[in-house]
Amino acid sequence: MDRQAIATTGAPAAVGPYSQAIGAGELVFCSGQVHLDPATGTLVEGDIGAQTERVLQNLGAVLEAAGLSLADAVKTTVFLVDIGDFGAMNEVYGRYMADPPPARSTIGVAALPKGARIEIELIAARPS
Repeated sequence: MDRQAIATTGAPAAVGPYSQAIGAGELVFCSGQVHLDPATGTLVEGDIGAQTERVLQNLGAVLEAAGLSLADAVKTTVFLVDIGDFGAMNEVYGRYMADPPPARSTIGVAALPKGARIEIELIAARPS
């Protein structure tokens, strides 16, 4: 099976030895995205809702570079520094995900890169 790196300027560039996403067969594995603005490289300020929107916009841009969209997501993992942000994150997340929504895990963590409060990783499937 071929592995194909997927990259876009519409999302923050990888800052280490990883790809924004890897296509492998019918699946696309997106690296975790935080609420970095790709134009400025700084974290989007505001509440967890605004931060969640930026994360999902970043993931959408990566998927678009793969010829997909958030509607093709089959699994996500959400990492929250404050699990108390779950309800507000969930409200925004629900507006972005097609029905039926992807399978999801949400995990409370001690810290995230660059001081972010939320990170989401995603797996999508190419339509057959």
